[in-house]
Amino acid sequence: MSTNIPKRPTLEELISGIIRGDRVALARGITLVESKLPSDRALAEQLIDRLLSKTGKATRIGVSGIPGVGKSTFIEAFGVHLTRLGKKVAVLAVDPSSKQTKGSILGDKTRMNKLAVNPNAYIRPTPTGSTLGGVADQSREAMLLCEAVGFDVILIETVGVGQSETLVRDMCDFFLLLTIAGAGDDLQGIKKGIMEMADAIVINKADGDNIPVVKKTLQELKQVVHYFSLPPSGWVTQVTTCSALLGEGIGELWILIESFNEKMTANGYLAHQRSQQNLQWMHQKLDGLLKQEFNRLVKEEVKDLAAKVENRELNPVTAAHQLFDLYKKKKG
Repeated sequence: MSTNIPKRPTLEELISGIIRGDRVALARGITLVESKLPSDRALAEQLIDRLLSKTGKATRIGVSGIPGVGKSTFIEAFGVHLTRLGKKVAVLAVDPSSKQTKGSILGDKTRMNKLAVNPNAYIRPTPTGSTLGGVADQSREAMLLCEAVGFDVILIETVGVGQSETLVRDMCDFFLLLTIAGAGDDLQGIKKGIMEMADAIVINKADGDNIPVVKKTLQELKQVVHYFSLPPSGWVTQVTTCSALLGEGIGELWILIESFNEKMTANGYLAHQRSQQNLQWMHQKLDGLLKQEFNRLVKEEVKDLAAKVENRELNPVTAAHQLFDLYKKKKG
């Protein structure tokens, strides 16, 4: 009896498919790097190693903002604009995972109808799982695979804005913070640290009856960024407006990003930033591997001591030290 189960591609087939721009090979490659199976992780490392020389040429843009700010609408308008300029655009849309089911919403393709069917665009929704930082565990690997395929611009949409959702800054060239006016988030709802990391703060929904309050917020934000410390790059955070719904301000924003790239390339900061990001990536992966090894060796002891901490039979600091001592003993 025959089956229709597709044959799993070999590593060589994946590599050749990605290099020639095969979307199916790209999707399978991203699935491979997202896999938690040890055998797949070994293959994924080989895949990245073999394709590394084909990466690094795209403009990497992180897009963050609180829910309701219009990130998906903005990304679609921005992506469509870029494709009209002849750019190939990949969107890595990181979706929030359910704590109960561990599944993800994965609704970005339905929210980006035009971009989803655009032959020069690619949308890959990825669940965050338990990862802090607003980006998925393997977002960086997925980004590199998209670059190897030949995409010119990589857009990384994060879950939202908060104290723990700043890792996107460590994997993109240009960090864009999207906000809206008149909803209480223009000044007080945005953490100052997030604002200071942004290369541009963009006030969306600058249309219709919103225009007066948008203008007011624009002036307020310009005053706020005036007091920011000048970063090592020498780039001053820019504040601008757009209407993703009407497509206004989108072209001007891309011109701003191109200006940023030209200046950061000329002064050497872009190359320096990417080198530092690679080091941060290494340390992040090392932390993850150490945590996995720790949990593997003292999994049952963690459960027992966690129960005691929860029942107030043991204080958290003592429990942590006991677990670490057990880990060292088992490592021998």
